[in-house]
Amino acid sequence: MSGDPSTNPAEHTWHALPVQDALTALGTRAEGLNETEVRERLALYGPNRLPPAAGRSALLRLLLQFHNLLIYVLLAAALVAGLLGHAIDAAVVLAVVIVNALIGFVQEGRAEQALEAIRSMIDPKASVLRDGRRHTVPADQIVPGDVVLIEAGDRVPADLRLLRCKNMRIEEAVLTGESVAIEKQSTPAEADAVLGDRYSMAYSGTFVAAGQGIGIVVGTGSGTELGRISTLISGVEELKTPLIRQMDHFARQITFVIIGVAVVTFFFARFVRAYSLPDAFMTVVGLAVSAIPEGLPAVMTITLAIGVQRMARRNGIVRRLPAVETLGSVSVICSDKTGTLTRNEMTAQQIVTADHAFEITGVGYDPGGAVRMGDAEIDPAGQDELMALARAAVLCNDADLRQKESGWSVNGDPMEGALVILGMKAGLEPALLRKQLPRSDEIPFDSAHRFMATLHHSHDDAGFVLIKGAPERVIEMCDAEGTRARS
Repeated sequence: MSGDPSTNPAEHTWHALPVQDALTALGTRAEGLNETEVRERLALYGPNRLPPAAGRSALLRLLLQFHNLLIYVLLAAALVAGLLGHAIDAAVVLAVVIVNALIGFVQEGRAEQALEAIRSMIDPKASVLRDGRRHTVPADQIVPGDVVLIEAGDRVPADLRLLRCKNMRIEEAVLTGESVAIEKQSTPAEADAVLGDRYSMAYSGTFVAAGQGIGIVVGTGSGTELGRISTLISGVEELKTPLIRQMDHFARQITFVIIGVAVVTFFFARFVRAYSLPDAFMTVVGLAVSAIPEGLPAVMTITLAIGVQRMARRNGIVRRLPAVETLGSVSVICSDKTGTLTRNEMTAQQIVTADHAFEITGVGYDPGGAVRMGDAEIDPAGQDELMALARAAVLCNDADLRQKESGWSVNGDPMEGALVILGMKAGLEPALLRKQLPRSDEIPFDSAHRFMATLHHSHDDAGFVLIKGAPERVIEMCDAEGTRARS
């Protein structure tokens, strides 16, 4: 292996290095690392994840339940009542405070456990080249020197020096605030280019809006640009929710009023009515306790806890009780969905040509299935149009099918995976077909032109182009029904 894997990636200006120099500096190759190199680098650099935020201990979480001005006043009142020998009054006040704290403590504990369970379920994936073969690996197992494949719809898993890209645009608002997607290319940028002008780089956490590309990992975990930002903001104080701000304001107002009235009452009872000192104190304590809405913290906590439980039944986990009130203020949620839901698998079930309609049996990514026309099962090899479509489905495609102990899986887009399975059900062997008709060039799918095109050559150097995409867009490119297409 050339290069020194122990070299600190941060020491290089990656965006200004030519591609070959970047490969050499990281001791890697265009076909990627091997498993031994990956293990060595994983031990050297650590997992590709940001350092976890400092968690709160159970004791601290319990103590924070008492961090409220009204609670402080109630505790002070209970203390005075206890010192004066009124144990029942002190016990009642303490019971209210403790019940309130326990409700909040238990609920936040459940939320913490739920979040930990969710974190263990979330397993981001990334496509990498290792030993020349495409693999899908957990994103936290990526190491400097890995060769990563990215395409439209992907979140960039680490800081990458782009080796090759095609019509690639990346949204970098998370780093630069720039709302317009940036066009990328593999040629070196200027050494003094600012972050937003480093067009030869793809940064961790940014979103691939269009095109596809291959990049070499130059930074992982806290060594990425996103990691540096995370380090800078780790000390930022959390904002209070609207409800907490209102409660704090109310608590300050009522506390000042109660203290003022208590002082006046004490002097009136002691010096005007000639109460004894213990009686004057108890009068003030009784007045203060009766004036303090001691049920308010408990009622608020119980109400928020009910809201959290309702959210939980709808699979929404709220970590801290006051956050549910903020969520309750939301009236519109804008979201986007890409790919498929449930099992994230798609299946091609029907092929329609000018003359026939074919039914495809089987489900999921299992290549077992048959082709039927009407009620009869047929041999796909006898149907020229069907085989032409099946070959196009396999060749104009970036997905790769793998068989594992748990079953068949696809590395790549679910829709493209379904097309590879379609070709296999038609009797084609994807790996063999791609060797027989190698791809010379491609136009990646882009939401702007809504199609993907690949250029292939046979062994007798006959060239042809295959296209797949949105039906209306592909139809626009055709001048006849059949195999001829407008050039």
